[in-house]
Amino acid sequence: MPISVSTSGSFDNTEAFLKKMAAGPSMFDQLSRFGEMGRAALAGATPVDSGETANSWYYEIVQDGKSWSIIWGNSHVVDGRPIAVLLQFGHGTRNGGFVEGRDYINPALAPVLDQMEAEGWKVVTTA
Repeated sequence: MPISVSTSGSFDNTEAFLKKMAAGPSMFDQLSRFGEMGRAALAGATPVDSGETANSWYYEIVQDGKSWSIIWGNSHVVDGRPIAVLLQFGHGTRNGGFVEGRDYINPALAPVLDQMEAEGWKVVTTA
């Protein structure tokens, strides 16, 4: 029993889209820009005592196969404890008390992530 497939029309739009994606500035080319935007947003939103935690934000761009990631981190560690995490989630005190955390990381990164999403959709939906 033979199988046959037929089609009509052209693949011009598909080919144009793929050529544009291959030749144009890729979303991945912009990761450094977004990394710096996030670093600055985190530095500006970090609760300040000495300013050391706010000034310790950094970002890394990591490629794993065909996947790319931006990783934001903070290098301010005291006695093995990451201060940015303690500020975010809270921590116990020596006398048995608890210092309530303050969610500052998520609100700081939300606009950056929203802009990344919007620009990403723009790249893949405009041919």
